[in-house]
Amino acid sequence: MARERFFIRDASLWVGKKIELTGWVRHIRIGGSICFIEVRDGTGLMQAVVVKQEVSEQIFETCTTLKIESSLTITGTLKADARAPGGYEVAVEELEAVSIPEEEYPISKKSHGIDFLLEKRHLWIRSSRQLAILQIRSELAFALRTYFHENGFVLIDTPILTGSIGESAGNLFQTEYFDLGFAYLAQTGQLYLEAAASAFRNVYCFGPTFRAEKSKTRRHLTEFWMLEAEVAYCDSDGNMDLQEDMISYAVRRTVQRCTRQLEEIERDTAPLLQVKPPFERVSYTEAVEMLNKKGFELSWGDDIGGDEETALSEHFSNPVFIYNYPKQTKAFYMKPDPADPKTVLCDDLFAPEGYGEIIGGSQRNDDLMSLERRIKEEGLEPESYDWYLDIRRYGSVPHAGFGLGLERLLSWICGLKHVREAIPFPRLINRIYP
Repeated sequence: MARERFFIRDASLWVGKKIELTGWVRHIRIGGSICFIEVRDGTGLMQAVVVKQEVSEQIFETCTTLKIESSLTITGTLKADARAPGGYEVAVEELEAVSIPEEEYPISKKSHGIDFLLEKRHLWIRSSRQLAILQIRSELAFALRTYFHENGFVLIDTPILTGSIGESAGNLFQTEYFDLGFAYLAQTGQLYLEAAASAFRNVYCFGPTFRAEKSKTRRHLTEFWMLEAEVAYCDSDGNMDLQEDMISYAVRRTVQRCTRQLEEIERDTAPLLQVKPPFERVSYTEAVEMLNKKGFELSWGDDIGGDEETALSEHFSNPVFIYNYPKQTKAFYMKPDPADPKTVLCDDLFAPEGYGEIIGGSQRNDDLMSLERRIKEEGLEPESYDWYLDIRRYGSVPHAGFGLGLERLLSWICGLKHVREAIPFPRLINRIYP
């Protein structure tokens, strides 16, 4: 029978028992005949106490050679101690160094610039704050997947290499594709999800997405993770209903399961605990009027930019939908509003506290002739979309969907200043290392 492995997160179950702790040195302090080692194992922190008189001379000598981020294996008895980090400590009986760095750890407790930290991102993610953020990311991603699984959605893995453009052609990463011309890194899985929705009705995908947009704002990455959903027999209102239910569920579950991590990054969770349906719904026209009253010079038909997003999302304490944008500002696949053909049936969901857009969604154009016209108007090649038009030729139905940027949602939940902290290894227009 395999030996049960000990993890710091389970310390309360092991009090009074002998354990084997494996991990890395976060901090070490030696005072005379006693050595205090703070160890992290990826699940938490624990203090290990080495008393010179209670271990071999070799073990205590090893302690004097340890550096920050040395890896080691410790055997000893676990004790509860409210004074220790995490409330527990291990009285060391055996200690073996797995690896001791030859040089001092480059990320010290002193302040470092963001460029240095990004250059050392492979090490920076070991720090307490980054560990907490990425643990929250993991829990948030699981919450989103759980929501769709429990609500009868089928996971569809859509292509990363594609010949069809979902958004603006200017935002594409292009690569040669054998003898078939050019392929593009996917901006969205939406077009493929629409095909799958006609097979399974309720579908979603969750994976990496690429935008070659030359933006340096705190909200932009060139590679990010997007969750997309598509629902057959669904209109724009139903689409917004789904989004607010999903967001409320994911935020609530994540806050409940990540209390310690949110405390670690000093996030005030009071605004998050207030998130629940219904979210306010404001038309694009109303939003322009609100922004003009706030001092912005915006004409009807202008896109809502980053500063305007911030102003609108600071105005509301809950997430807010801005719906039915002008046709010329949105993608070809969105359905024109029958009541006002100058606009399309779409929505952007803005997170509060100034975080701006986290979801973009729309009712899709299910009319074959209208969609063909829009493809030509956008200067796209109709041949590349023949398969997409087949969805309208054979069993076309009203359908709607959306795309959620995981890093933007996580940035709001964690209260981050920039999305680069919301992904393990950020890709920016000026960074592809490490």
